Amino acid sequence: MEALIPVINKLQDVFNTVGADTIQLPQIVVVGTQSSGKSSVLESLVGRDILPRGTGVVTRRPLVLQLVHIDQEDRRKPTEENGIDGEEWGKFLHTKNKIYTDFEEIRHEIEAETERISGSNKGISDEPIHLKIFSPQVVNLTLVDLPGITKVPVGDQPKDIEIQIRELILKYISNPNSIILAVTAANTDMATSEALKVAREVDPDGRRTLAVITKLDLMDAGTDAMDVLMGRVIPVKLGIIGVVNRSQLDINQKKLVADSIRDEHAFLQKKYPSLANRNGTKYLARTLNRLLMHHIRDCLPELKTRINVLAAQYQSLLNSYGEPVEDKSATLLQIITKFAAEYCNTIEGTAKYIETAELCGGARICYIFHETFGRTLESVDPLGGLTTIDVLTAIRNATGPRPALFVPEVSFELLVKRQIKRLEEPSLRCVELVHEEMQRIIQHCSNYSTQELLRFPKLHDAIVEVVTSLLRKRLPVTNEMVHNLVAIELAYINTKHPDFADASGLMNNNIEEQRRNRLRDLPSAVPRDKGAASVSQSSSVSDQTDSGTGNWRSMVRKGEEVPAGDRAMAQPLITASPQKGHAVNLLDVPVPVSRKLSAREQRDCEVIERLIKSYFLIVRKNIQDSVPKAVMHFLVNHVKDCLQSELVGQLYKTTLLGDLLTESEDMAQRRNEAADMLKALQKASQVIAEIRETHLW
Repeated sequence: MEALIPVINKLQDVFNTVGADTIQLPQIVVVGTQSSGKSSVLESLVGRDILPRGTGVVTRRPLVLQLVHIDQEDRRKPTEENGIDGEEWGKFLHTKNKIYTDFEEIRHEIEAETERISGSNKGISDEPIHLKIFSPQVVNLTLVDLPGITKVPVGDQPKDIEIQIRELILKYISNPNSIILAVTAANTDMATSEALKVAREVDPDGRRTLAVITKLDLMDAGTDAMDVLMGRVIPVKLGIIGVVNRSQLDINQKKLVADSIRDEHAFLQKKYPSLANRNGTKYLARTLNRLLMHHIRDCLPELKTRINVLAAQYQSLLNSYGEPVEDKSATLLQIITKFAAEYCNTIEGTAKYIETAELCGGARICYIFHETFGRTLESVDPLGGLTTIDVLTAIRNATGPRPALFVPEVSFELLVKRQIKRLEEPSLRCVELVHEEMQRIIQHCSNYSTQELLRFPKLHDAIVEVVTSLLRKRLPVTNEMVHNLVAIELAYINTKHPDFADASGLMNNNIEEQRRNRLRDLPSAVPRDKGAASVSQSSSVSDQTDSGTGNWRSMVRKGEEVPAGDRAMAQPLITASPQKGHAVNLLDVPVPVSRKLSAREQRDCEVIERLIKSYFLIVRKNIQDSVPKAVMHFLVNHVKDCLQSELVGQLYKTTLLGDLLTESEDMAQRRNEAADMLKALQKASQVIAEIRETHLW
């Protein structure tokens, strides 16, 4: 299982090359307040002075420190990994293959790299510095040193320095695969430890938190850390380990870390003899190594799955970006053909990327035909906007100056045409809806099917323009055809239509009924002699004549002021002084609203209305059937048949190739990033696959 930590170090190196934060690798994150001794703990683990020293915020960038143990017999052999013949050395990621054998130079490089990114002031940065230390004195560990927690900005530090550091710390310790090393000075109250407080925010159960108590030798006289080290004050599940750091005087006097560790051991034996074997730097190093190995073992299955899933995702992403264009003419023709095929397949319902959340393509066109358009036509009332007075007026206008014996057919034809005309507007609206849907299919195909169009925005815009133009050209042609369908119905009212036979019979029945009514109204008594017959006939003719002239004689007889005389002299008197209730105003003649319709008028209106309704339903059925067919022929099918030839004719030109196949500015960069990430994931998968089951146990 000792081989697990080098595996994680290899994975760290792999992902450092692409700067990936998507893979959360197991590592130990060191957290503590300023001057709590974090740097001293790390230097004790390394066995060398490698970290910058000073007052205030010294660590201003995360330092990812990988400790690699090398065997005694191999340390003097030039190997492929180290490339040198030496005792101990270090390597930075940002300096590539440069080897540092002088650890003083390593410290200066950390300071220089910190200032390069974070500036010379006291600001911080979340961009990490990666350092590897190869030594026979270390155990395999991966540590992350973070800036110390502070409260008050000092000097030219930003005012929100506390928030910045806190967010940076939370970013690293929120990783569920990390072990939190909470460092607290022994000469402070552990109950006020900021390191333990921030660790509990992300690890409330304490399952991945290890506490380190530093500066045991600086506690007040008469006090000790026995209760703290025994876990009686604040229990920590992974344990509490006490260490003794070098003082600033020791550092100034260049005291070796090895000497400091010997002095630490002597102090623990004297001050805490019962706990000496469970505290100190060496015990801390072994404990961290053991914890990290077990933690890696637990995280490895999930890590392997995560890497495989990401590899598949990046492979798919790279495929969507496509290969760099070599043969532009072939690429352009391929994209045009694929788009045209996908457009037609979307209409036919055979496209690969069929929506499941809503109707799309041909299904929406079908819905427009049979639901939207069908329901709209059915909602059109055959007699809508037509009153009984309108019908009666049309009947009277159709008879001219002569009273009608029968219901005139002209009135029926006039009114039914008016009603049929109302079907034109919903029919044209149906064309408009289908046109909008075919325009919408363009965007659907661009988003889901032809990912190559995302690479070439100019080609995408050109294809959209060509298809839109084709649809725009077909719209007036289709509208004209629909308009003609309605005009055809208006051109000839076919009263001999098979479905109209019953309605036309209604007219004949009505005529026969009127004839019977007239016969029933004739006098039943027949004159016996010729004279009587002559008188009766004369009287009848006289009555008919009177009825034809307005029956002026009877009106004269009824007027008391008018003497008997010439009939021509009586007419002005009638006009000048009409009887009450018989006055005539020409303004009231066209719309006789003020009176109730007679039985005959009511019957005539009902006949016309029934005829209109019957014939209107026939025409509506024809329109409901013929308009979708016209739209399919003149718009949908025409666009499907001509789309590819139109695209090729408009776009497949030598002069346009270079412009149309120009990639977006960031497409090449994104392709390279995806390719690098895919290589890193594939290499990481190989690294993990090399681990045998025996390594885990």
